[in-house]
Amino acid sequence: MQPSSKPTQKYPRTIDQESHIKELIEYIALSLVEDPSQVVVSQYRGGGRENLELHVAREDMGRVIGKGGRIANAMRILLRVAAAREGKQANLDVAEPK
Repeated sequence: MQPSSKPTQKYPRTIDQESHIKELIEYIALSLVEDPSQVVVSQYRGGGRENLELHVAREDMGRVIGKGGRIANAMRILLRVAAAREGKQANLDVAEPK
């Protein structure tokens, strides 16, 4: 019997792979809002984790947060899964519009 050549990681990552978690959140937000020109995602590192901050127009806050925060929580779950596939940790904050 020959030993199987299974990868040790469930989701192998390449060294040159750029983080796509910011683009994921931008894509989801742009799909939800009525004014896509106001969508801005800021990304910064803090404490070994990626922190993303989503800014949308005041009129679109309800669409992004959802009833009881369900849409925002779903976006957070998707973000954590995508970050875990890249071997990272990530957090999403929806910023209050000014």
